[in-house]
Amino acid sequence: MPFTDQEILETVRMFELETFDIRTTTLGISLMDCADPDLESSAEKVYAKIVHHGRRLVEVGKSIEADFGVPIINKRVATTPIALVAAACGSKDLVPFARAMDAAAAEIGIDYIGGFTAYVHKGFTRADEALFLSIPEALAETKRVCASVSLATTKAGINMDAVAKFADVVLKTAALTASEGGLGCAKLVCFSNPVEDNPFIAGAHLGIGEGETVLNVGVSGPGVVRSALERLGPDASLLAVAETIKRTAFKITRMGELVGREAARRLGTVFGIVDVSLAPTPAVGDSVADILELIGVERTGAPGTTAALALLTDAVKKGGAMASSSVGGLSGAFIPVSEDQGMIDAVACGALSLAKLEAMTTVCSVGLDMVAVPGDITASKLSGIIADEMAIGMVNQKTTAVRAIPVPGKGPGEKHDWGGLLGTAIVQDPGAFDCEVMWRRGGRIPAPLQSYRN
Repeated sequence: MPFTDQEILETVRMFELETFDIRTTTLGISLMDCADPDLESSAEKVYAKIVHHGRRLVEVGKSIEADFGVPIINKRVATTPIALVAAACGSKDLVPFARAMDAAAAEIGIDYIGGFTAYVHKGFTRADEALFLSIPEALAETKRVCASVSLATTKAGINMDAVAKFADVVLKTAALTASEGGLGCAKLVCFSNPVEDNPFIAGAHLGIGEGETVLNVGVSGPGVVRSALERLGPDASLLAVAETIKRTAFKITRMGELVGREAARRLGTVFGIVDVSLAPTPAVGDSVADILELIGVERTGAPGTTAALALLTDAVKKGGAMASSSVGGLSGAFIPVSEDQGMIDAVACGALSLAKLEAMTTVCSVGLDMVAVPGDITASKLSGIIADEMAIGMVNQKTTAVRAIPVPGKGPGEKHDWGGLLGTAIVQDPGAFDCEVMWRRGGRIPAPLQSYRN
């Protein structure tokens, strides 16, 4: 994969002036052989295997940064869904697994580890039930562990009983981490149509179709796309805008694959995928909202925003596909509200509402992400928000997700600052009306007609 002199100079500019970075190198580790009838023995195996395979992850990341001059912001680990590993022990308390994961993450020097996960889109095993019950305490007690669950797929429909249980889990997690503004919920996400090779926290985990270990990379470059559009100017056609974004995503992807393959080689594992996702941060100039406004909407959330986001997401995917045969994960554009300064400003001025965000998730690469809701939201109303997002993913055969944070003691319009990459949240108004009857019905929303593809 040779690089021209011009490409090298453009890449240097992207790093130095346009906030381009490799957002994460995520090492996937299979824990299937850590299953054991004894809970403590299984947890010890989990700790040992993560430390064994991940002990050089940070060192290798730093060496690549030094050799290539490429900033790698996060080095992380994703594991087999713990509900699968824990099934052999039959325990109803799976917090010891979370402690083992947290201790292993601390030992190898990473900030987050994903994989406290269960797939329940069709039903619950006993281990799935145990994991759900353990999530609030696990996230409150640990600093680095992230949890995720699959509630729906296009093939299975939506497990509404699981949606209701997940809403309870979110509320309990918020209550247990109330002193931190419900921060535990920032490490908790649910999915429709989850992908097995997602390198991004909080949903990162290693799917059952993956190998023993694999190195996946997530790249991000909102600032690079913003700069390219600024140079293009406001008079170019939307076709020219799409072409500019596509070409920029091509360059970003090339760099991501180079880093991923080299990291995998140095770690002695295989390279999996490069996830080309525009993942914003609270830093000025690193905003997806800024890109949408450069495309042509007055303020993110205004009419035209969903169309602009559709153009952006599609162009990023096309650019990635041109650059690499190993594009995977989620790939597109993230819209995590509290982590994007432009989104925060749009909410503050009244341009961006929860309803508009939901519309935008029909075309972005994930869903409702880092959305603050009132601390006193009812379980039924939260379930309705989750179910709506799961339905968008199910019907459109795409990955959608909800990472909602009930902020204890806060109501619509109030702010909470989590700091760092998690940014500042403005609590969204979920509306005056509820869906309690639907919530009480339970059961399953059947798979849509378009799921019957055989």
